[in-house]
Amino acid sequence: MRIALAAAGSLEDLMLAKIRTPLAAALCCVGLGVGVAGCDGDAMENWDPFAASTPSAPAAPSTKASAAAPISGTEKITVAGRSVNVSCSGEPVESGPVVVLMHGGGDGLDKMAPLQKTLSGKHRVCSYDRLGAGKSDQPDGPQDLAASGRILTGVLDRVAGKAPVVLAGHSLGGLIAARYAPDHQDRVKGLVLLDATPPTMMNDIEKAIPKSAEGPAAELRAQNLAIFQGQNPEKLVIADGAVRSAGDIPVEVVRHGKPYLEALPEYGPRLERAWAAGQRKWLALSGRSRLSTAAGSGHYIYVDEPAVAVQAVDRVAEEARGR
Repeated sequence: MRIALAAAGSLEDLMLAKIRTPLAAALCCVGLGVGVAGCDGDAMENWDPFAASTPSAPAAPSTKASAAAPISGTEKITVAGRSVNVSCSGEPVESGPVVVLMHGGGDGLDKMAPLQKTLSGKHRVCSYDRLGAGKSDQPDGPQDLAASGRILTGVLDRVAGKAPVVLAGHSLGGLIAARYAPDHQDRVKGLVLLDATPPTMMNDIEKAIPKSAEGPAAELRAQNLAIFQGQNPEKLVIADGAVRSAGDIPVEVVRHGKPYLEALPEYGPRLERAWAAGQRKWLALSGRSRLSTAAGSGHYIYVDEPAVAVQAVDRVAEEARGR
């Protein structure tokens, strides 16, 4: 998730008005490490981060779909009784993984469509809207990362079956992918994290912006903390946590090169350093992790420098082949 400033994308009203763009988006995304749904564009502009969410019963576990024709194009599937919007393209590659794209907070699969189109020339590629995003159903109530993971499992059952999978996530999508992989090493054979929300973003924001802060920084701090507590379109509660091993799999961690977080008055440089440190933390996922910088990119690396994102996915997919 930027940081609501840049996290969730995600600073936004003050930042929302003043730095409402990459910074706010990133913080939103970052903050949630989830890429707050609604941190971007009109959705973020009309979204009230302090609106209360209504509790509900946890989602039922997903069930594996019976044999069905491969998805071509966009289709609604049912996972745990919820309608999930899915898109698949490209032909299966012998012994090759299915690449699954995971959008940032406030975005949907449509945001990643150009990347999917390019990748599908060499790979079988799918993407999906998480509950509360895009054209998928709204969640009944608060979700945690485990609940989001159960939906992802249902999606993978349908689009990949027993084939190996490479998860490529941006912002909040990257955080979700990185939290999911350690518990599904039988299935996830590679990761690509595109400026993923750091694993300890909530604590990072609290340290970088003190309670005594005023103005845009104070708003950014309050907004992001609320976002992490579930006051976001996906109603996703995002807890900080240690990075766990996902096994001996290829992992590409790609961070932004343009220091857009520094746009926040006074505390921006601290946030930028915290974000960079958070990217390095993800290297603990695997002994085969690699960190690189997209020098010409802000938070949306796959938009600013699509070739960088494509190359990262190509490398991981090739290393994951036949695993």
